Amino acid sequence: MLAENMYTYNPIDDIECLFNGGKHQVERRNNNEIVVEISGKWDNMLLFFAWEAQMNCLHISCLINLEPDHIELPSIYELLALLNEDLWVGYFSYWEEMHMPVFKHAIFVDSTDFNLTTKLSQVFNIAITECERAYPIFHAVFKQHIAPRRALLPLTLM
Repeated sequence: MLAENMYTYNPIDDIECLFNGGKHQVERRNNNEIVVEISGKWDNMLLFFAWEAQMNCLHISCLINLEPDHIELPSIYELLALLNEDLWVGYFSYWEEMHMPVFKHAIFVDSTDFNLTTKLSQVFNIAITECERAYPIFHAVFKQHIAPRRALLPLTLM
């Protein structure tokens, strides 16, 4: 009888390999979590990855480093709803504890998927692209106190 494989697949290991040695700061918080700091066009962003082994699900969050001058939750939630209407993948949320917007997505991971690194790269790129696109809109609402629909106008004119 063959010995049972003691290794359980963990995509956090792959993420750590993808980002180590690069220009990003990587912090492995525990076996199932890693944080990567990314230099963005507008400001730094934090990518959080959390692995839920029982569900074979990898959760990805990209925290936008932008805190409102004063919190107006109805305005923030209106903006989130408007931004999320046009997203095909993932969604924006507001992390009340940190007072910052965050982009979230999750993927189911199969260790036999030979394209996993490509899929992970696609998800990173989507998260970063969406956060870069939304940053000026969040800034307009959070710092300039522009109404959410009005802050989105330049986007709809493109």
